[in-house]
Amino acid sequence: MKNAARKINLKSAFTLVEIMIVVAIVMVLITLAVPNILRSRVVTNEAAALANLNTITNACQVYYTGKKTYPSALADLTEPVSSPPYIDPVLAAGKKQGYEYVYELANEDHFVLKANPTSGSILKGRYFYTDEGGVLHARSEAPAGPDDEIVK
Repeated sequence: MKNAARKINLKSAFTLVEIMIVVAIVMVLITLAVPNILRSRVVTNEAAALANLNTITNACQVYYTGKKTYPSALADLTEPVSSPPYIDPVLAAGKKQGYEYVYELANEDHFVLKANPTSGSILKGRYFYTDEGGVLHARSEAPAGPDDEIVK
């Protein structure tokens, strides 16, 4: 009886080789999946940055219609006089979804808006630029400007 119990236990256990094969397969799957997951996050942040740039540009145009000048800072787009505010306070603070938004008022009829990725890693997104015209420009390595590639 003891021999029969011992045989059953030996046949139901995994060998070290089988466990190592399973671990190796899991590791291969992880190495294939992680870069794709990280890249999808970068693409999502870029799409959000483009949407936020459009939102800020549109808010500046509405602000200009009422005040005949563009706002001096992003915070002006959340001023208490406008109810509801032109943009949400988180976006007006200048950082949202992996991007930092830099707004510069050149004069009462011209502004520049940049979106720079905050991540310093190798998987950071592109840099974006727009002005009161609303045309979006992008660049990969450094902050974008009016002469860079147009984003469609």
